[in-house]
Amino acid sequence: RNTLTKYHGTMLERMFSNQEHWHSAIDSNGCYLIDRSPDFFEPILNYMRNGVLIINDGINPKGVLEEAKFFGIKPIIEELESSVVTEEKAQACVSRSEFMRLLMTTSSTDNLRCQGVNLSGADLSYLDLRSINFMYANLSGSNLRFASLGGCQLFLADLSGASLDDANLEGVQMKRANLERASTKKLTSLNLQSNGSVIANLEGANLKGAVLEGSQMSQVNLRLAVLKEANMKSCVLRGAVLAGADLENCDLTGADLQDANLRGANVIGTIFLDIV
Repeated sequence: RNTLTKYHGTMLERMFSNQEHWHSAIDSNGCYLIDRSPDFFEPILNYMRNGVLIINDGINPKGVLEEAKFFGIKPIIEELESSVVTEEKAQACVSRSEFMRLLMTTSSTDNLRCQGVNLSGADLSYLDLRSINFMYANLSGSNLRFASLGGCQLFLADLSGASLDDANLEGVQMKRANLERASTKKLTSLNLQSNGSVIANLEGANLKGAVLEGSQMSQVNLRLAVLKEANMKSCVLRGAVLAGADLENCDLTGADLQDANLRGANVIGTIFLDIV
């Protein structure tokens, strides 16, 4: 009884607390009826005995979590909710080896469709990812250093915290993509410039706090983009469209803004030292 009433406010504590107003179901032998799964209840009972949650192989943690919610045992709920979410993310994410296998089994003439795929934290560095459809994909925290992303569709993709240092983004379409806190250092010549008739499009993209230092971004469409507190030192932005962009506290020291369109842009606190 002491074990079952250990946690105050739980259903088990109420069932075995000798309170007359709680009418538990009892059989002819005086045994309490608990109509729950024994496989999921066992880890809970052991936790109440020794304070350690042990789930044997073959037992779904989600089932134990639901059981803990049913009985109202908060310590188990808190412990399992975080671990279940972490496990689900790990299972949902595509690994580098899985993605490479997908690339190698796809013809170079076919367009790979990765729309809405979860690639959060994936290591895709140095890979040839040209012309892939990454619309709505989760690429947050991913490693895309030195990757070839030319012509990719990244509409509304989540690239927050991703590393795109030295990546090739020629003609990439990133309208309304989220690149907050992303790192895109040292994008070399033409990486963000026009690709024939195709212009790199980052219209409405979120680049808040992004590191774009030294990037070549001639003619890039950054209309209505959020570049608040971004590092754009020494960026080449010749002919770039920055109309309506939020450049508050953005550092454009040494940037080339020749023929750039800044009409209606928010330049409060923007640093324009030594610009061309």
